Amino acid sequence: MRVTVLGKSPSWQDAGGACSGYLVQEGDTTLLLDCGNGVFSKLRRHLDYLDVDAVVISHLHADHFLDLVPYSYALTYAPRQQPVPVHVWPGTDSPAKPVLHVPPGGRDVFRRVVGTWGNEDLVENAFDLREYDPEGEVSCGPLRVRFHPVPHYLPTHAVEVTSNLNGSGRLTYGADCSPSPELVEFARETDLLLIEATLPRPERTGVRGHLTPAEAGAHGRDAAARRLVITHVSDELGERWARDEAEKTFGGPVEVAREGAVYVV
Repeated sequence: MRVTVLGKSPSWQDAGGACSGYLVQEGDTTLLLDCGNGVFSKLRRHLDYLDVDAVVISHLHADHFLDLVPYSYALTYAPRQQPVPVHVWPGTDSPAKPVLHVPPGGRDVFRRVVGTWGNEDLVENAFDLREYDPEGEVSCGPLRVRFHPVPHYLPTHAVEVTSNLNGSGRLTYGADCSPSPELVEFARETDLLLIEATLPRPERTGVRGHLTPAEAGAHGRDAAARRLVITHVSDELGERWARDEAEKTFGGPVEVAREGAVYVV
């Protein structure tokens, strides 16, 4: 599998950056994992957005789904998606409609968001929207996707992606979470653990929703992850500092996610 970072920012975008979004590709199959603010334009730098087979959303915070809105407008109004000829486009009876896997309640959330300007069915009409069972599994070509709840401010799911093709490994994406033994077990001996490291220190209120780089490193160590990449890190938090903090607890090399970075799993 080939994993490309489209966006790695936390809930506010880096200068020129994007929030959470990761391409997972195996052969001719492409899956987009999360689609936060700015991700759609980054996606277009790498491939045709009509070639995405499926989108999986880990949880219903805006920085993980908000660019489904411009993506939906493109799928709805792009000239080549129309049933009649437009400019150089001949018209089509089969416009692209990627599958969109969202947590339970996702349809209602999207309706409330886009309904504020009177277009509440925009997302569900543009995509083949399906609410997944957090205890189940979904497939996209050779890719298999499993979920596991992790503690955050609203229902959130870590995501595992594997392939039924020989030679591919296992990706575990922690989404957003506070310290979580459940994530450690879910990620046990994964080939690549992509884990958030948002905070310079634990939340001052005592109510946890995110990890520090040191906590992310400890999760990778306890899970015996073969490779650790920390993400959801602002450009206002020094990359070297975050990496050093994670490496102290992980006990080995740690990478900080960068837009455009590619990992082969």
